[in-house]
Amino acid sequence: MFSHDRIWAAIDALASRHKMSPSGLARRAGLDPTTFNKSKRQSHDGRPRWPSTESIAKIIDATGSTFDEFASLIKGESRAPEMVSRGDRAVSVPLLGLAQAGGGGFFDDAGFPVGHGWDEITLPGHLDESVYALEVTGQSMEPLYRDGDTIIVSPSASVRRGDRVVVRTAEGEVMAKILQRRTARTVELGSVNPDFPTRQFAVQDIDWMARILWASQ
Repeated sequence: MFSHDRIWAAIDALASRHKMSPSGLARRAGLDPTTFNKSKRQSHDGRPRWPSTESIAKIIDATGSTFDEFASLIKGESRAPEMVSRGDRAVSVPLLGLAQAGGGGFFDDAGFPVGHGWDEITLPGHLDESVYALEVTGQSMEPLYRDGDTIIVSPSASVRRGDRVVVRTAEGEVMAKILQRRTARTVELGSVNPDFPTRQFAVQDIDWMARILWASQ
């Protein structure tokens, strides 16, 4: 049964799994940092206050998790069954800066890292072998991604409207954006920070696009 205490415990566990505080998890999901504070879990008259389904959906998305994994945490399981069955070995994946990623020789035409000479970061071994990490520069995705944050990217993951993505243009510019619209002719990319305008590119001016799975501070 999904009790009030177990729901909040699952949120705390999800934050801990990704090495964040509950406020850090809220910020990562684009919510007010106080959303999951202890003081928000009960009303002034002592009645239990439940987190919204929207906020739960956002933290699941922001951490690259699934509802099944979150449900396992509600049940008190420390790890989701599918994560256990895939093994717990840690793997090292490439870590590049956005500016570095824009240089020649680091990626193939599909957006997969090639060659050597990059730094590395250790991630759980259950992830897709194609994932890699990029260090964010700039302010266009604040407060979701801040300068210096590390985003985990998967070129093999399907990309849909509304997804957070990394895009490399034919001119070598690499950027973290939100895919707002994609047609047969154009790609429209938005920013979280309202100070940065929406950008539109012709399809042929995009080298590749890869989905952002989650980010870590």
